[in-house]
Amino acid sequence: MKKTITVKVKPGARKREIFETGEGLLVHLTSPPEKGKANEELIEVLSEHFRTAKSRINIKKGKSSRIKVIEIDMV
Repeated sequence: MKKTITVKVKPGARKREIFETGEGLLVHLTSPPEKGKANEELIEVLSEHFRTAKSRINIKKGKSSRIKVIEIDMV
């Protein structure tokens, strides 16, 4: 079963945090938004939050945007 969620990312934050909003998730990341570092950290954070492997999380839209569409393969 695949789950699609909308995630708003705030890179360069002081600490990692995840908040649930009416539109999806708001994720604060410590990594800067350069060379894919924030996207890598986002996948790591979502992997821990949903307790699934990183390989099961895919950024479908918004790789260079703060608003992303994420697809998670839930097993």
